[in-house]
Amino acid sequence: MNHCLNIAHRGASGYCPENTMAAFRRAIELGANGIETDVQMTADGQLVLIHDEQLERTAGSPKLVKDVTFDELRGLDAGSWYAPEFAGEKIPSLRELLELVRPTSVMVNIELKNGVVPYPGLEEAVIREVRDFGLSDRIILSSFNHYSLVKCKQLAPEIRTGLLYMEGLYEPWEYAIRCGADALHAVHYAVLPEWVEAAAKQRIAYHPFTVNEEPEMERLLAAGAAGIITDYPDRLGELLLAKKG
Repeated sequence: MNHCLNIAHRGASGYCPENTMAAFRRAIELGANGIETDVQMTADGQLVLIHDEQLERTAGSPKLVKDVTFDELRGLDAGSWYAPEFAGEKIPSLRELLELVRPTSVMVNIELKNGVVPYPGLEEAVIREVRDFGLSDRIILSSFNHYSLVKCKQLAPEIRTGLLYMEGLYEPWEYAIRCGADALHAVHYAVLPEWVEAAAKQRIAYHPFTVNEEPEMERLLAAGAAGIITDYPDRLGELLLAKKG
């Protein structure tokens, strides 16, 4: 139970603007041993970390990520929407996050945001970046686009993959085996103890998302979740420390 991964959702996004270096650094300060983020591609092929396909909500532009260059995107303010003290935060590149975690033992869950915008070549580009940093053993690639994850596993069998889904899929561990996936990234209410146990017998891990309330964290820890994705890694860390003690 106390070996559960503490995965900070878009960084410590309960305290900092999501998917910014401030959020990633804060996650590590709060004791997270995993960081979850979202990757997309600019018009000039740069890998950047942002959740929405449109820049409006977090960076104030009506444009889509796919339609701006990296330099244009870096000119946007990705922090002011959250709080004035974060004014000037930039949308980071994947490379910046990998540089941050490389000296640590922190793992990174990279969600490929290619369900709405296809982003041809995204899988190859992400895998190339991960391999360049020598971090294949500390990465989980996830997506709601399961065709993309099958492709990732074919391209890089050594990198773990996690299937994102929202529904109560029937025996999802069997589906994971078909996809060559290593983990199930289910919305937290689609996780029951008997399902975690059945998946574990097939060496498939459950990493439920996004879990912010302590009673639900407690339930999932008791169910045997191998990792929990949360906006508040300090809350989960305190629970894990208490159980270890």
